[in-house]
Amino acid sequence: MSDQVMTEKTNAGYDVIVVGGGTAGCVLAARLSEQEDLQVLLLEAGPPASELPDAVTRPSAWPGLATTPANWGDSTVPQSASGAPVPLPRGRGLGGSSAINAMVFARGHHTSYGAWSAHGAKGWTFVELLPYFQRTETVLSGASARGTQGPLTVAPATEPHDVLLACLEGALATGHSRARDISGGLETGFAPVDLNIVDGRRQSAADAYLTPALGRPNLQVETGAVAHRLLFDGTTCTGVEYDIDGRLRTATASREVVLTAGTIGSAHLLLRSGVGPEDTLRQAQVEVLHQLPGVGANLHDHPRANLVHCVRRPVPTPRGNHGEIIGLLSSGSGLHGPDIQLIFIDIPLPNPVAAVSNGFTIGVSPMRPASRGSLRITSADPYARPVLDPRYFAEEADVQTVLAGIRTARRIAASEPLAAWGAEEVAPGPDIVTDNDVAAYAKRYFSSYCHPVGTCLMGEDDVSVVDSELRVRGLTGLRVADASVIPAIPSANTNATVYALAERAAELLLRA
Repeated sequence: MSDQVMTEKTNAGYDVIVVGGGTAGCVLAARLSEQEDLQVLLLEAGPPASELPDAVTRPSAWPGLATTPANWGDSTVPQSASGAPVPLPRGRGLGGSSAINAMVFARGHHTSYGAWSAHGAKGWTFVELLPYFQRTETVLSGASARGTQGPLTVAPATEPHDVLLACLEGALATGHSRARDISGGLETGFAPVDLNIVDGRRQSAADAYLTPALGRPNLQVETGAVAHRLLFDGTTCTGVEYDIDGRLRTATASREVVLTAGTIGSAHLLLRSGVGPEDTLRQAQVEVLHQLPGVGANLHDHPRANLVHCVRRPVPTPRGNHGEIIGLLSSGSGLHGPDIQLIFIDIPLPNPVAAVSNGFTIGVSPMRPASRGSLRITSADPYARPVLDPRYFAEEADVQTVLAGIRTARRIAASEPLAAWGAEEVAPGPDIVTDNDVAAYAKRYFSSYCHPVGTCLMGEDDVSVVDSELRVRGLTGLRVADASVIPAIPSANTNATVYALAERAAELLLRA
């Protein structure tokens, strides 16, 4: 497709260009354009929110969105753990992944943000992020240390699904604690989790942040805008070259360009623009503009193993997002803080053992994985997919963590509250008993939890891509402000953290 792009160009000047209209991009565009004298351009490769599938708005429909154009359709290379590629859905369109995710809104446990300073990042502890977490949210539960005036209205499901409540009762019956606010980042245990659902409909970043800002004369939003490369004058980023409907355009920024295209998109654009490891760029036949070894490194994600159960009692039709209750606990690995999440899911997910029509699933995810992988490119073509290798379960510590989580999940499933439903494990199944067999199952049949981070690592050392103020090291006029800068994944679904990160990024830009 890129060969068909017409070479005529139009120039448009702005103060700030934001590249990527997902969670972070919607926050940045909305917050920056609050300054009336600041001209802001937001570029999004996908469609406007009005052209996304109708199913986007319906909480229970999110599993099917991975097969629609609202998903970029990425997959990893075959993983050594499973021998197969792993689908890695991410949102395409205004709202990004907040428009296709499972709507869980939870901060990571405060202990998991301590690793953010491992490469020298300053100002990003949980306590320092807390005001930005609060700035994002209006929390209806009345929980302490939560926000009350933010754009996002968040709360647990008003009527959690009956089978999920039975799972929660099972967790309590097997000795786990009932958390007061499992979404707040201060507790472990089990409880209903906050959700981005308002009046029975999904609330995406586009809904909460961008839509109220669209009438501002100083905010221009371009959809269907595929960024080809960043433009530079020496080591200063001056703008973006992009195309819409095959016509190549140039937009210039007098102050800054901010990349908010996500863990995959932001690193991909940097590499295509000649910013990254010299050997990777030369292999892709991309001219090296600025050697920065860390671009594309440190890719990691939450893998998830699913334990699928059938039940004899009829499971009511799901009303919400399917995963309304989570648990956060420790594997006993020696890490400071919890490192396992269990999520109770009110449908039997597809599994490799046998089809289940009436049942539920317990998902088990290592929350602080040790395994690290990479993103690289094969050419400068903006339409060529990057090569993604998260190296799931490459480190034995992650295998041991998922084993600990599966043991806990099995005790819960065998508890009296679920015995009343007639729960029986179908996958892995009662014949998969030994640690070796359970580990083999988890490593072969896991899925991505769709929380990739880390390809533009934040810090102050030589492997870092951005510094503590999110400026690309060695360049001026260019920042990255999305999940790609996260050095170590927090112990939760990542969307709430990205909202807070973007709020802090907006403040950094406005005071620069």
